[in-house]
Amino acid sequence: MGKRLYVGNIPFSTTESDLRDLFSQHGSVESVSVITDRETGRSRGFAFVEMDAAAADAAVQALNGSDMGGRSLRVNEAHERRPGGGGGGGGGYRGGR
Repeated sequence: MGKRLYVGNIPFSTTESDLRDLFSQHGSVESVSVITDRETGRSRGFAFVEMDAAAADAAVQALNGSDMGGRSLRVNEAHERRPGGGGGGGGGYRGGR
């Protein structure tokens, strides 16, 4: 079973192909997903990469803190999202008479 890696601080112009090329230097890449903004479709500056466990560990060691397009990458094992989160709008003006 593979590991899912969080890749943060990527340049906004980074494509899934760019990340696949970079990470494949350290082993077989199963999937790459650049996270985009729902409304604009633009990159949010982070991604997830899935690789086999040994390759993922090697990629973290080699790529965490490395430079990509003038930005220092943050690469570590992704953690499952915690339930809850997402806050709400709270209050709101209801008007009066």
